[in-house]
Formats: sequence, C-alpha cells, structure tokens
Amino acid sequence: MRAWHIIDGFSIGHLKQTTLNEAPLKGDEVRVKIHACSLNYRDLMVVKGLYNPKQGLPLIPLSDAAGEVVEVGSLVTSFKPGDRVCATFSQNWCHGGPTPEGDSHTLGSPLPGVLAESRVFNERGLIPFPSYLSYEEASTLPCAGVTAFNAIAYQAGLMASDTVLILGTGGVSLFALQFAKAFGLRVIITSGADEKLQKALAMVDGVGINYVKHPEWQNLVLEATSGQGVDAVIEVGGAKTLERSIMSAKRNGVVCVIGVLSGAKEPIDVRPILMKNLRLQGIFVGAKTIFTAMNRVLMHQKIKPVIDRVFSFDEAQQAFSYLESAKHFGKVVINTKSN
Repeated sequence: MRAWHIIDGFSIGHLKQTTLNEAPLKGDEVRVKIHACSLNYRDLMVVKGLYNPKQGLPLIPLSDAAGEVVEVGSLVTSFKPGDRVCATFSQNWCHGGPTPEGDSHTLGSPLPGVLAESRVFNERGLIPFPSYLSYEEASTLPCAGVTAFNAIAYQAGLMASDTVLILGTGGVSLFALQFAKAFGLRVIITSGADEKLQKALAMVDGVGINYVKHPEWQNLVLEATSGQGVDAVIEVGGAKTLERSIMSAKRNGVVCVIGVLSGAKEPIDVRPILMKNLRLQGIFVGAKTIFTAMNRVLMHQKIKPVIDRVFSFDEAQQAFSYLESAKHFGKVVINTKSN
C-alpha cells in the first residue's frame, strides 16, 4: 500500500510517498481502507516540527480519516466488512475528560497517522459515521467536528438565544457556526476577507466583522451586543487574539481556547478575566462519547461539513501548502482512493 511519511527532517518538503506492506491483524483489530483524510492546523504544525520537535521520524501524518472496513480480527464484535467508519482522534479516549494515556494515543503524533491507503486500528478506535455523509465529508469530523461540538454543546454552557463569537472561517469555526445555528444561538463571526464573511453569513443569520479592516474588532462585538459582550467565544486565533476575545466576552462568560493560529505565547492583561468573572476553557477535541452525541445531532439536522477543496493522494504536499496559505474556507481534504 502507499503512504506518506515525514522523512529526514520537518517541513512540507520532507513529506515523501512510500510503499508499505500490509500489517497483520490481531484479534481485536480492524483493517480499514482509507477513502479520505482531512487536514487540521495541528497536522501542519506536526509536519513543520512545531507541534512536537522531539517527535520520532519517519511518521505518517494526519489524524482524521474515513474509510471502509475490509477485514476484522477474530475477537471483533463491533464492525464487519463494508462498514463505513471514522477513526477517533485519540484511540484510547472513549469517555470522560482527557488523560495522559489518551494524549499518548493520538493519531498523527505521537502515533502513526492516517495518510495512507490502508490502516489497522483497534476496534475501540473506530466509530460509524452518519449514512448521509460522503467519505470526504466524514473525514472532517474527528477533530474539527468533535472540537466544535464539544465547545458549543458541552463546555460553553450555552442556551438558545445566547450569543457566540466565532473567530475565523476554518474547519472548527464553520462547524461551530453550524452547531450554533442548530442550537438556536446568535452568531457573530470574524474573518480577514469580506468574501469569506459573505459565505459564512449565507449559512446563518448573524453579524460579520472583518478583523483586517477593524483591528480593534472587540469594539464592534460590544456594539453588536449593546455593550454587554458575548456569552461565549470560540477562540482559535491563539495568543495574539486572546486578549480581544476576553474583552469581547460578557460578565460570567466563557472563552473556549482551541487554536494557536497566531502563536502560543504573548503577554496578556489578566485583569478583565478577574473583573468580569470569566472562564477560560481549554478545548482538546473530545472523547468518543462526544463523537457519538455529535453524530446524533448531525443525523437529526443533516448538517453537511464545509469542504473548500479536495486534493488527490499524490497531491499531499500541495494540500499542506494550501492549508498553510490560509486561503481555505472550511476543510481541506485528501482523497486517498486510487485512480
């Protein structure tokens, strides 16, 4: 089978296509023919050596995939050949909060990832996905979908008619927008491009703010909320946007800290956190039980993930470069099926 590895150093240029032998199955394992993978910013950080500089190489990248079960071990009871499945981000995290053990079993770092034509998983690390979704659409669920659902449905403590501020129009952000709409929340969304804002506002009746034209965008958030601020912020920007997100939140609000697109370290004034009694809630994807709950909502609402562009398996390097360019609206996907 074909696979992509990070070889002899970190960078997109060090991604190389290789050929591997199929691994034999243990009793509790499942062989999946991978049909599609999706990229997350974490994957780009892994490839560039920014996520874990001590990561051993060579490494197959990517954590998110959807495919078809083609073979099951003798002890497997949950799946059969022909089943359509996603891999879970953390192969050992089935319920509850994150644990060190769960952190050590995440796909794409430190475990080998899914950018391959086939892969073997323990059956606990797989989950069926909603039948109305394509493989490409389903491949966007394990990280971006679950992270956004965990923030909106679990961690933010929101109720219908509350207001949520969503930063950006990448994969997590657009999933958050779709879940916010499904739950009856009011949405304010930011982007650096008017075209992206128009696309986002075509999906939901909300307020759009161009943060390039309005660098002090927190003032427009306050204006749009009659000076009160938002109930929750989906904060994917990182250190350089966090302070403005804090200023955008209302008293007793929550800032869901998810991404580090603008960096991970920056001086910050903590006084507004204290004075407004804010909660800063880190979001690290979510357990398999959250994935299961999300699938029920997806089925009920028939939510379709937003895919910007699909690359072929041979175009993996181009897919990473496109993600790095930040031109995408929604998810970037690689189709792994052979021509």
